[in-house]
Amino acid sequence: MLLKQNVSEKIRDKLVHCDDLVIRSFPEINIEVMFIGHLIGEQELFDNVLMPFSKVTNNEVKSLLKRKEYKLKTDLNEIIKGILEGKAAIIYKNTEAYLIDIYVPKTRSVTPAEIETVIIGPKEAFIEDIFTNLSMIRRRIKSPRLKVSSLEVGKITNTECSLIYIEGLTPPSLIKYVEEKMNKLDVEGVTDLNMLTEHLDSKQLSIFPQFFTTERPDVVVSKLLQGRVVGLVDGSPYAFSAPTNFFEFFQSPDDYNQRWLLGTLSRLLRFIALFITLFASAFYVAVCMFHYEMMPIKLLHTFIESRSKVPFNPFIEALIIESVIELLREAGARLPSKIGQTIGIVGGIVIGTAAVEAGFTSNLLIIVVSISAISSFVVPHIIMTASLRITRFLLIILASIWGIFGIIIGFVFILIHLNRLKVIGEFYLKPIAPLYIKLWKDTIIRVPFKNLKK
Repeated sequence: MLLKQNVSEKIRDKLVHCDDLVIRSFPEINIEVMFIGHLIGEQELFDNVLMPFSKVTNNEVKSLLKRKEYKLKTDLNEIIKGILEGKAAIIYKNTEAYLIDIYVPKTRSVTPAEIETVIIGPKEAFIEDIFTNLSMIRRRIKSPRLKVSSLEVGKITNTECSLIYIEGLTPPSLIKYVEEKMNKLDVEGVTDLNMLTEHLDSKQLSIFPQFFTTERPDVVVSKLLQGRVVGLVDGSPYAFSAPTNFFEFFQSPDDYNQRWLLGTLSRLLRFIALFITLFASAFYVAVCMFHYEMMPIKLLHTFIESRSKVPFNPFIEALIIESVIELLREAGARLPSKIGQTIGIVGGIVIGTAAVEAGFTSNLLIIVVSISAISSFVVPHIIMTASLRITRFLLIILASIWGIFGIIIGFVFILIHLNRLKVIGEFYLKPIAPLYIKLWKDTIIRVPFKNLKK
């Protein structure tokens, strides 16, 4: 909508019932200033707006408005958008409108990472301000080849997003694909990065994550150097990278901040933990219900004695204990950190001991489920941990129906699904399937840096 007159009234009509709209008038020079009070900086407002216009005469206003910081706007929607973004609108004689940027975000300071903690390495994590997050990336990559493309997502929220890539490393087709998909999103609003990645998912029914998310700037830099495209969302303390693969979720910054042999051993330990958390409880159910002959004689006597008072079959018993573990996990996550840790430890000990003494479950199952739960915590990315928890329950159900044969069936179906899954044209199990032996040096193992030049 082009402006010719009654600019002030049109802005008021658009922002009616917005009680946080502040209007300051200078009637002697025909100036009116409009802004959202909690979006602007008080000092910036005083230095760039209030003080200059309080010292000029009516004849000097026009020359003052010619300064480069005052930008003349003729479109009403652009003016409204500017006010909502933290700019001040300066209305002259109710016919002309100028915008000046005095936005000062009210955000928390940069703090250490809370989820992706490391023993050795940088501690800082992203915050909710997209410009602060961009500055942390720019500080690590001081190159003109680092490009930032800005987009807006959400018809109502107009959430600011940024796509970041390194020119010459990131394939142009990948950048174009992600940009087009984000521009085509027909949603009312996006308030968090994880909401955006779910909209971008090509396989909505898959339980495995298709975008790698992180709260660490150093991890984002490593993804950019690998030729990935990275996305930021204003208001979210996370970044996503694409395309991703299954093995990325078992890598940790600690792998690269210590000797390569220790990093490789840590990564192998995580893959061992993957199989334990997936199959331990299911294997227990299968052996108890179908394959007693697999137990050593001495262990069998102990097991029979332990289960003699349990009123449930192994499948129901395993489901109950696994569900209790999930309840304790959720309770610990939702409560304040100090209380959550206490609830998790004390609750697990008290409930486990009481359940065994009451004959509600066997000692062996408590050990198996505990090892399975501890193994899930070894996986460094919580989004993959959640997928493995769901898969574990599915394998327990299959084990209760067909025993070890059911576990094999479930494992084969998981492999088939992962093998067929593609994320933005890349296979999820790359470089294992399809096979790229040259890329193995940073998947299951981590070779020395002299062999990781690219």
